Amino acid sequence: MKRRSLLLLTATALAGAGCQSGGQRPAGRVRIATGSTAAVYYAYGSAIEKLIRAQLPDVQPSVLVTAASAENVRLVLAGNAEVGFTQADIAAADKSGELQALAKLYDDYVHLIVRKASDVRGLGDLREHRVSLGAPGSGTAITAQRLLSVGPAGLGEALQKLQLGLDDSVTALRESRIDAFFFSGGLPVGAIDTLAKSVAIRMVELREYVEPLRKKFGEYYTERIVPLSTYSGIGPTATIGIPNYLVVRATMAQPLAYGLTKLLFDGKDALARAHPAGARLNVRTAISTPPLALHPGAAAYYRAVKE
Repeated sequence: MKRRSLLLLTATALAGAGCQSGGQRPAGRVRIATGSTAAVYYAYGSAIEKLIRAQLPDVQPSVLVTAASAENVRLVLAGNAEVGFTQADIAAADKSGELQALAKLYDDYVHLIVRKASDVRGLGDLREHRVSLGAPGSGTAITAQRLLSVGPAGLGEALQKLQLGLDDSVTALRESRIDAFFFSGGLPVGAIDTLAKSVAIRMVELREYVEPLRKKFGEYYTERIVPLSTYSGIGPTATIGIPNYLVVRATMAQPLAYGLTKLLFDGKDALARAHPAGARLNVRTAISTPPLALHPGAAAYYRAVKE
């Protein structure tokens, strides 16, 4: 009797899961648009790829190395990637309604990195300095330009701008070919952590620009503190936080969107092992993805776990 009861309960649970995902197994190609191999999106996306291979046998995953947020949104909307990581402020630029979210994942922290001996103590001190704003097509580049626009008058025209990706920015600062660089990423950013262990560096505080950014560009920006233990030799620093979303097209099949969302939470331990940002995934906050709507498949998963 006990064995029959157990089999009945298992069958009922599987049937319920099938109903929630549209009665079909997740299937198809899933190209995951990430970012630099030295940053968080790539580590997170690679962990998702491994989970898909292990748990969704009818899905064929791959990881795309990209310039990050802005390029990822373009790839997803163009149908050249099925899933992408993006900052909330970058996602907000899409007005087509075709971009939807599976989850809010974690917050990015805006880094403005200089050598410890630098005379740059605030955003306005970047005048006449060589500064990397981030790679073309990255969320970092857009956020940096927005920061310059709300900073001291004329700042954007008073510095030497370069557009380097994270790896090239780190190398250029190490070799003293630039004086500062921006990067927006989850804590800790591996390339910055490595740099801090070989070069004395600082983070420049940016908290005073949270409200100006919110007023001009939307309420996606918050004040965040980079803790003392994050990077070697860098004290706690108040900066700007930006939520990160995992996004898809509205046309994604509901069983696939459901399966991918479930996979995130079932595989949370594996995501946390891949990068500490993976540990910040939370089912209560994951549903908050303004201004994007949740994909119906993702919404079905959250209803299922709530019930």
